[in-house]
Amino acid sequence: MIPILNLNPEIQQLRPEIDKAIARVIDSTEFIMGPEVIAFEKEAADYLGVKYALGVNSGTDALVIALRAAGINPGDEVITTPFSFFATAESIGMAGAKPVFVDVEESTYNIDPALIEQAITPHTKAIMPVHLYGRPCEMDAIIDIADRYNLKIIEDCAQSIGARYKGTQTGTIGQVGAYSFFPSKNLGAFGDGGLIATNDDETACQANKLRKHGAAKKYHNEILGYNSRLDSIQAAILRVKLPYINQWNESRRRAATRYNHLLRNVEGIITPQITDGHVIHQYSIRLTRANHNTIQAALKKQGIATMIYYPITQDRLPIYEGKYKQLPVSKKLGRQVLSLPISPSISEKDQQTVAQALIKSVGCGS
Repeated sequence: MIPILNLNPEIQQLRPEIDKAIARVIDSTEFIMGPEVIAFEKEAADYLGVKYALGVNSGTDALVIALRAAGINPGDEVITTPFSFFATAESIGMAGAKPVFVDVEESTYNIDPALIEQAITPHTKAIMPVHLYGRPCEMDAIIDIADRYNLKIIEDCAQSIGARYKGTQTGTIGQVGAYSFFPSKNLGAFGDGGLIATNDDETACQANKLRKHGAAKKYHNEILGYNSRLDSIQAAILRVKLPYINQWNESRRRAATRYNHLLRNVEGIITPQITDGHVIHQYSIRLTRANHNTIQAALKKQGIATMIYYPITQDRLPIYEGKYKQLPVSKKLGRQVLSLPISPSISEKDQQTVAQALIKSVGCGS
């Protein structure tokens, strides 16, 4: 079986360090907001190049808290992409605001900046770009619009830690960025975890309160907040893994380049562009002649796991049924995308096996 993601090589490589880190937390008995969390936050802030990095208990909470800390309130509108996991829109709703979906660029899978301005209303308060599959959005155009209309930018970096836009880390370009450490992410914990990054003093202050029941000081609750603290054991594990993130991201880029070469000029397959700063969280192709469900089933029979991200775009989910107009590019991508096995350790042999099986299946399924 070739899995969609193989974490075993990474874990085995770091197992002695990880075991020591976990034992260190157990011996300290400081399991909540202890020194491991403080140390990881400092190291993450240094890595990202920001003043503040605040650990929380999931990427979803990172988005919700980032929105509220940035001043998004009930009744506000936040422009975002429909082509993302539901946590993007869900977080906007959980902050009391309304998601406004703008279609994506066919070639990048990311929000189309050319369509943002026409979606702005008097209620619009922010733009939430999602750096999907680890590819940075076109931030210059988004910043230009945000500046002209006095809008906040909250970056969804759940899939893009380490990605750079013109040399700058994603998540540090807008007012605040939110990251996920779900185990399958490029930097994954051994459970849920998330991070909020910002250079803004007030945003950091509010986020710190919100993650701790709305209190900057214990028993002095000022606002309604959350119990959303990064677990000390997860922080210790992330401290072990963080120094390797650039190396792992570069390995992903090499693997994606190999896939692009193996799948070049195959009729019915469109391979993704590999741009500067792209960290290839998912290697997602487009199938233009064959049904992606059919191809997925055919590959599974040959022992190859794939994923479809995202067959139902956010605007068409049951929760929003009938509330949004059709967005044709996102809808088309939802019918075409297929993500192939990718990880820093994937072998060239496995990639050749995947490519050969895919080409054969597409030929039979066209």
